[in-house]
Amino acid sequence: MSGSASCDYCCYFTYDDETEEWVCDVNMDEDDYGRLMSTNFKECPYFKDGDEYKVVRHQM
Repeated sequence: MSGSASCDYCCYFTYDDETEEWVCDVNMDEDDYGRLMSTNFKECPYFKDGDEYKVVRHQM
């Protein structure tokens, strides 16, 4: 999937202490995962900006 660099800014991209690696922690079922892997997306459909200060900067 292209656009994976955006994962760095996604709120679902979290560090897993058990495996000691970064993982996508979006809540999806097996069907959603199958569609995600079988379809060519330009960007991840589950991406959600993890920048919690974005709204504050917009208000300034």
